Amino acid sequence: MSNQPLQPSTIVPTGKGKVLLEYIVVLFAGVLYAVALKYFVLPTKVVLTGTEGIAAALSYYFESDRLFIILYFIFQVILIAFAFFAVSRSFALRSFLVVGTVVVFLWILPELRVADPDPNNERMILVIFGGLLAGVAKAMAFRNRGSTGDEDILGAYFAMKYLKPVGYIAIIAATISTTFGLILDYLKNGHLEVVVNTLMYTCIYIFISAETLNNLYRKFKLTMLSVITKDHEKIGGVVKSVFSHRTYTYQPVSGGHSKGEFWLVRTIITHEELPLVKETIQATDPHVFFYHHDIDGISQQYFISPIR
Repeated sequence: MSNQPLQPSTIVPTGKGKVLLEYIVVLFAGVLYAVALKYFVLPTKVVLTGTEGIAAALSYYFESDRLFIILYFIFQVILIAFAFFAVSRSFALRSFLVVGTVVVFLWILPELRVADPDPNNERMILVIFGGLLAGVAKAMAFRNRGSTGDEDILGAYFAMKYLKPVGYIAIIAATISTTFGLILDYLKNGHLEVVVNTLMYTCIYIFISAETLNNLYRKFKLTMLSVITKDHEKIGGVVKSVFSHRTYTYQPVSGGHSKGEFWLVRTIITHEELPLVKETIQATDPHVFFYHHDIDGISQQYFISPIR
């Protein structure tokens, strides 16, 4: 086996086929998100995050599903325009494809009652499953350089700026939209018990969807990869050849059992970059020993490639 590090192009497929596949997945993410909203989330009357939450709260108040679709589309167009200038053109285009797919399928999907959304029946199941589907759809869009719009666009922007997982912004956006939605809920029903019940289910939905997104989309989650090796230059070369914007540190260490002399090579990479780096290291030197662990609190100077 050659000792030369494998180049990324030998492992990661590129070209028009890859781009076409990304667009297909982006469109499927839009369909999945529409299904989550129409059949699981909106029937439970939970308040969504960000401008989606404002649109949902107004549609609940006026009892109009069409109002949600119209307001959702208007708000997303504004946010996608922001993404076009603040994030990237490709990200904005793919986000628009997702949002457009969501709007179309919300409009054309047939009315189905998959479970009873009343508080005393299957509302919890709908909220949990809807949160899971929404989180998966968001992650699929993000992993293919798009988004489902709304707080995901702001999440992409602030994640690059402050190195925080994209799902965190959903918690912040939810504060405003949930407050607005609960006020409308109280004005409509006049019962504090109903408002508190809605708040509980809304918190469950937000937490599940945000955690699902953060666990499936790891571009902004960081890990320290440590490698014990005889040749630090070879392993360091792997890191730099796979991702040219990454560097590494090394120091001499001694084996407690073998008493041999080794090198400890360390690099900080994202969870998104981790699989390719590990695969290339193993292909270059099958005898190395490595381990990794998550890290927090990294300096703002750390570079994460933007969503393009």
